[in-house]
Amino acid sequence: MAVPKSKVSKQRRNKRRSSVWKLATPSVNVCPVCGAVRLPHRICKSCLSYNGHDFSGVAAPATQQ
Repeated sequence: MAVPKSKVSKQRRNKRRSSVWKLATPSVNVCPVCGAVRLPHRICKSCLSYNGHDFSGVAAPATQQ
């Protein structure tokens, strides 16, 4: 049976349980073409455009099995 080698203080225990270290929510941008909310540096899912280029006619890459 596992037994702790020494007592964990209340301060150390509470520091571990705090939510200060958790990641912040990702920032979002507005698409300049359609106005939809999207992640930065990613293609817009609604109008399929990125950096002034239209990718609606581009086929998706084939997945490997």
